[in-house]
Amino acid sequence: MKGKLLCATLLASMAVTQTHAALGIQQATTKKVIDNYAETKYPLVFVHGMFGFNRLGGAVFGLDYWYQVLPDLASHKATAFATQISPLESIEVRGEQLLDQVEQVVAITGKPKVNLIGHSHGGPTARYIAGVRPDLVASVSTVAGTNDGSPVADLVQSVPILNGVLATVMDALMTPVINFAQQSNLPSNFKASIYSMSQPGVKAFNAKFPLGMPATKCADGPSVANGISFYSWTGISNTTNLLDPDTIFTAMGPIAFSGQPNDGLVSQCSSKLGKTVRDNYKWNHFDEVNQVLGLKGLFAPDPVSVYRQHANRLKLQGL
Repeated sequence: MKGKLLCATLLASMAVTQTHAALGIQQATTKKVIDNYAETKYPLVFVHGMFGFNRLGGAVFGLDYWYQVLPDLASHKATAFATQISPLESIEVRGEQLLDQVEQVVAITGKPKVNLIGHSHGGPTARYIAGVRPDLVASVSTVAGTNDGSPVADLVQSVPILNGVLATVMDALMTPVINFAQQSNLPSNFKASIYSMSQPGVKAFNAKFPLGMPATKCADGPSVANGISFYSWTGISNTTNLLDPDTIFTAMGPIAFSGQPNDGLVSQCSSKLGKTVRDNYKWNHFDEVNQVLGLKGLFAPDPVSVYRQHANRLKLQGL
């Protein structure tokens, strides 16, 4: 779901000297610590969504998926990591890749658990870790998580020719581009990725990994399950800034979602997991990670400050 970011950075990324961070996890750094407002007990581990990455390009010119979010958290004394998993794969494959990196974070920090924060397809991926290794997870927070699927995936699934053509293009072109730009060699399976966000895929996954999920559609789920705290939030706007190139991907939301509140790619109801922090931010799907390059609606809340406030929320909960 991050195809537009690639278009904006591909040429620049190719021109950059290969000074990328090490493969896998990337820890946030800061030149100055302002205070300890975001200093959680357990490290924060961020999980990107479909077509995602931790960073494209190098130190001189590059683009972080979580634009400006992690450096800000570090300046408030958070220990925060961005993960790097397959942009296009099933939840289970992405989840196993994420598990390896969570174990790395535990080893690096000496902390026994982590706080997982996943955007879009990264939401269910984080939930996978809570299911298979609950001992490593203090909390799971999903941001516009595809916890109950996406009609966009169902549309693609329903047109075999479209699914086949997209799979060929994405697996042969898009993923290699992302891999090149972040100097990785991750596997790609577009069809598995789409299936995991379709209704059949979501039902099968949620039956295996129900922690934090609502018992009633569109309601909150349990705030704590199996000793793990669950949170979620989302936006419900489609067009937020006409200067923002992501508008082309979200403006058709009212049609795709038949009038249901949505952020252009994920519905308000699908985002629900655990305790709802807020489900009506004036953001589209890309604003939620402060893209593109921080552009958002004129009076919309600053996504960077929302992540900072959530870190403080976790801190106050002893997490």
